[in-house]
Amino acid sequence: MSLKEKIDTSKLPQHVAVIMDGNGRWAKKQGMMRVFGHQNGVKAVRDTVTAAAELGIKFLTLYAFSTENWSRSRLEVNALMELLVKSLAAEAKTLMENSIKLTMIGDIDALPDGARTKLQETMQLTANNSRLTLVLALSYSSKWEITEAVKKIAAHTKEGMIKLNDINAELISKHLSTANMPDPELLIRTSGEYRISNFLLWQIAYAELYFTDKLWPEFEKEDFYAAIIDYQNRDRRFGGAKEEN
Repeated sequence: MSLKEKIDTSKLPQHVAVIMDGNGRWAKKQGMMRVFGHQNGVKAVRDTVTAAAELGIKFLTLYAFSTENWSRSRLEVNALMELLVKSLAAEAKTLMENSIKLTMIGDIDALPDGARTKLQETMQLTANNSRLTLVLALSYSSKWEITEAVKKIAAHTKEGMIKLNDINAELISKHLSTANMPDPELLIRTSGEYRISNFLLWQIAYAELYFTDKLWPEFEKEDFYAAIIDYQNRDRRFGGAKEEN
C-alpha cells in the first residue's frame, strides 16, 4: 500500500503551511551557488501543490520570501525575484487547469515592479478558482504582520470605530493577512531545522509541527503524504486533557 492510500481523506487538515528550507545547503552539496538550489526547489513546490490539490486540502501556504531575506546578497535577491516571475508565467496554465487560486500574504509594495505586476496578474487570473488556494508568503514575517494589525486596530480605535473592550483574539485575527482563511492545522519544515522563523506565529498556536531532514529540493509527494499521515496520528486536544481508555 502506498503512503497516499494510507491517508484518511475524511481527516485532512484544511490548511497546511510549509517552511521551504534547505535550498542553499542543497546547492552547496552539489558544489553550486545558492541560486541553483532555489531553481531546483521549484520542482518541490510543484510536487507539494499537486499533492495537496489531489488530496483535497483547501489551503496551502508556502513561506517563499521573508522580510529578513531582503538582507541577503543583491545577486541572490534578484535571482529569487526573477525566478518568481518566471515560475508564475510558467505555472499560470497549470493553475487554471487544476482550478488553483493564487493569493499572497506579506508586504506586496516591497516587491520589485516586475514581480509585483506578474503576481497581481496571476492572482487576478486565478481569482475564481476553487479547488485549492495557494498562498505565497512573500516579503512576509509574523512580527511585521502583527505590527500592521496593531496599527490598523489602533487607528480604528482612535477614530471611534472600535471600542477598547472590543479588542480580543477574534478581532486581532480579523486584522491579520490570513483573515479570510482557517488557521493552519499542520506546519511542515524541511532541512532538519527546529524553529518557526517568524512565520504565522499567531495562526499556528494549535498547529501540529512536522520536521523533516529532507532539504527542500529533495522534498517530494511521498514526503508530503508522510507529513499528512503523521498529522492524522496525532492526538489533537487544543489544550484539553487527554482522554484515557
